[in-house]
Amino acid sequence: MERIELTVEGMTCGGCVNSIQNALNGRAGISNAAADLESKVVTIEFDPAVIQRAGLVQAIEEAGFDVAA
Repeated sequence: MERIELTVEGMTCGGCVNSIQNALNGRAGISNAAADLESKVVTIEFDPAVIQRAGLVQAIEEAGFDVAA
């Protein structure tokens, strides 16, 4: 397992946090995703053999948020 922290733009409330966590935790290869509203950071534990960074970013963007470069 690997761990990555991504800064997410557009996260403004608890509903946003839940949307991001649900979008990520439902994906194959992700063991845990936790979004922090105050820091705007999502911490993700994932299996890089199953999903890579691009797939993580895509899941967040599909939920309606932007990942900082």
